[in-house]
Amino acid sequence: MLADVLLPVKSDRKIDVFAVSAILLFGSVVGAFAMYSHMDERLQQLEHDNSPQIIYMNGSASPGQGFTELFDSLDQSVVSVSALGEESSQGSGFVYSKEGHIVTNEHVIDDAERVKVTFTEGRSYDAEIIGMDPNSDLAVLKVDRNNLRPLDLGNISEVKVGQTAIAIGNPFGLRGTMTSGIISQKGRTLPTETGFSIPNVIQTDAAINPGNSGGPLLNAKGEVVGVNTAIESRTGTFSGIGFAIPVSQVKMVVPRMIEEESDVEYPWLGVSGYTVTPAIADAMNITEASGFLIVEVVDDSPAEEAGFVASNTTVEINGRDTLIGGDIIKAIDGRTVEGTGDVLTFLPRYHRPGEEINITVLRDGEEVDLPVVLGSRSSSAAGNVE
Repeated sequence: MLADVLLPVKSDRKIDVFAVSAILLFGSVVGAFAMYSHMDERLQQLEHDNSPQIIYMNGSASPGQGFTELFDSLDQSVVSVSALGEESSQGSGFVYSKEGHIVTNEHVIDDAERVKVTFTEGRSYDAEIIGMDPNSDLAVLKVDRNNLRPLDLGNISEVKVGQTAIAIGNPFGLRGTMTSGIISQKGRTLPTETGFSIPNVIQTDAAINPGNSGGPLLNAKGEVVGVNTAIESRTGTFSGIGFAIPVSQVKMVVPRMIEEESDVEYPWLGVSGYTVTPAIADAMNITEASGFLIVEVVDDSPAEEAGFVASNTTVEINGRDTLIGGDIIKAIDGRTVEGTGDVLTFLPRYHRPGEEINITVLRDGEEVDLPVVLGSRSSSAAGNVE
């Protein structure tokens, strides 16, 4: 199916919009392209265009007992982030460490010449950019302030559909705003401006709007379970579907940016494809509907050098032409691959560029082990799943 348009909103008053389109095949993202425009122009277009959109937020059932106390304990740990430059923008962030590290979205500050962090009581500080990672849409800032209270990080494995979800941020510049809802779903896949995708994204109905980008999505205990980044909308404002980068991505990326004081390098295999569905399994005469079907192997990539085979047969599935017949990735270094999300998760979590790993594929009904030396995304062609 065709994906909705992705629009990262980076400002509440003077809003710069980064639009990303992607193709979603059987629930997995395999490509993206991008363009810039201004939000006021986009909103005028929306009056005549009702197509769904996903808007990256630079801006959960009814509040229950204890929310007041929770807000009072967390309020000073959530900040407003202002990116100053030719196109100024505004978002949110939260305190990550006592040493002054602040987590926010990469798309909030990517064009900034200067960044300011403002706490709820009104004090503002110039912030140093420690690292930016467009592959996860996360960034780390640092301010010179003592006695900060970092938010506790939760565990993605404990996040369940139906649990309470709480967002705190600065929608439309309204500092210190709290909203609540539930975890609507887990395991969504969200494209980024790099052409690669963020796996295991959280979907929520907690209200988030322009200015919430980079702010925390919290559970009922006040632990961070995600970083608010986008909504799906036909109007440019919240319509019940929001997305947050999972806390597992924060735990993987942020410490590396702080320790190395640089951007994060991701391993690269050089394939694109999608999750094997029951319909694809039937078309390929295989019994198990799981794994990652390779539909493209990039020229001069690690996958090509290792001898991976891409799909070469087109069949009609559910009324659409679908490529089948390629290798199906079943395991990475012994870890079972159920689909696209596992490929996106396992490689950056457990491996680094230059490492040799073993990938098990299903080929012509038999499992084959392929050793491969991973490359780096920074030297790859954008638009590939991995």
